[in-house]
Amino acid sequence: MATTVTAPRGMRDFLPADKARREHVLGVIRSVYARHGFDEIETPVVEDASRLHSGLGGDNEKLAFAVMKRGLTTEDLRTAPAPLDLADLGLRFDLTVPLARFYASHRAELPSVFRSVQIAPVWRAERPQKGRYRQFVQCDIDILGEPGQLAEIELIRATADALDALGIAGTTIRINDRRVLLALLASWGITDPAAADRALITIDKLDKIGPDGVAAELRTTTGAALPGLEGTIRSLESADWESVAGAAWLDPEAFADLERLHAALPGVDLRFDPTLVRGMGYYTGTIFEVAHPDFGYSLGGGGRYDGMIGRFLGQDVPAVGFSLGFERLVDLVALPEVAAADAVVLVHDRDVDPARLADLKAQTLGRHQRVRLERRTKNMKNLLAGLAEQGFTAFAAVGADTSSVEDLEFRPLA
Repeated sequence: MATTVTAPRGMRDFLPADKARREHVLGVIRSVYARHGFDEIETPVVEDASRLHSGLGGDNEKLAFAVMKRGLTTEDLRTAPAPLDLADLGLRFDLTVPLARFYASHRAELPSVFRSVQIAPVWRAERPQKGRYRQFVQCDIDILGEPGQLAEIELIRATADALDALGIAGTTIRINDRRVLLALLASWGITDPAAADRALITIDKLDKIGPDGVAAELRTTTGAALPGLEGTIRSLESADWESVAGAAWLDPEAFADLERLHAALPGVDLRFDPTLVRGMGYYTGTIFEVAHPDFGYSLGGGGRYDGMIGRFLGQDVPAVGFSLGFERLVDLVALPEVAAADAVVLVHDRDVDPARLADLKAQTLGRHQRVRLERRTKNMKNLLAGLAEQGFTAFAAVGADTSSVEDLEFRPLA
C-alpha cells in the first residue's frame, strides 16, 4: 500500500495559484512600507539558543525549535541535565529578537533612527490546528532610536495604508498603554510586579472567558475580594476616549499621550481599549492591535519595547514595532483583475528534437513575455483549458518539420 506523502505537520506546500496570491500580498505590503521610508533587512533563520531563551520572547520561548550541537555523543545525550543543554542554536520564533540582535551588531552602520522592514518565515512548535501553523510568515516594521510619539504615528499610519492598499476595509486599531494597565491594577490593589504580571495574563483572556471568568480568576490569583469587579470590567469593555476621561484610576500622563496619538492620526479608526494587553512582557508603553468586526482574531499588533535592545547592547534604545498577520491577511485579499498577459504555449509532438524546441523557445521569447513548452496529449481540450486557467493566452503547434518561429501559427486559448 502506498504511503501518503505530506508536508511536515503544521507546515504547508503552496500550489502556483496560492503562491501567486501570497506574492501579490507581499508585493503590496513591501511597496507601501518602502514609500513610507522603511528599509528591508534580512537576518538568519537561526539565532544562538542563549538569545532565544533570554526571557525576551515570553511564552514563545517554550515553542522554539532547538538545533542540536554538532558532534554529540551517546554519553552527552544520556547525561545532559536538560534538553536545551544539547542545543547551541534555534530557529527564530519571531522577528523582534533577531532585530534586537541585528541592531546591536550593526548599530555603527545604521542611521540614528532606523526604520526597518522584515518579512520572513518564523517557526514555533505549536500544536497544529486551523489557522495555527508551525511555519508562518511575519511582516514587521520597526522604528529604533526614536523616543517620541513620531515612531508610533509613522508605524500606525504605514500599517493603515498597507491595509487600505490591500483592499481590507473596516479595520479598527485598538490602542492602550502598559502604564494605563498598571494604573488600573493599582486601583484594585494589585501592585506587586509578579502579581501584576499574572493579572495581566488573566485580563488578556477577556475575549475567551468573559468578564465573570476574568473577575473570578483575578480573585483567585490575588486572594482579594475585589468587590464589584465584574461590573467594572464590563464598563471597561465598552470604554472609549470620552467615557474614561478623568476616571480616578486612569494614568493621566499615559492617557494624554494616547489622546495626542489619536489627534495626530486623522482618518485612522483608533479606538482606546483599556483592556488591551498584548501578551508579550517586553512592552513598556504604547500597545496596539488591528481588529475587524467580521473576524474574532486580530490582523496584527505591536507596541513599544524600549528595554529589549539594551539587553544586547548594554544601553537602552527606544524601539517600537508593528507586525501584520500575513497568514490571516492573505486569505482575505483577492487577486486583482489584470489584463491578459502576453503568455503563449508551444505544444509540440513527442518526436520533435529537444535542441530544436529549445531554439524555437528562444526565438519566441524574443517576441512574447512568457513562453512555455507543453507536450501534445490525447485530450487537447483539457490541456488547453488548463493552460487558459493559468493565464496563457495563445498556443501554437510544433511538429517535426517546424524550423523557425516564422512557421508558428498562434491561436487564442479562449
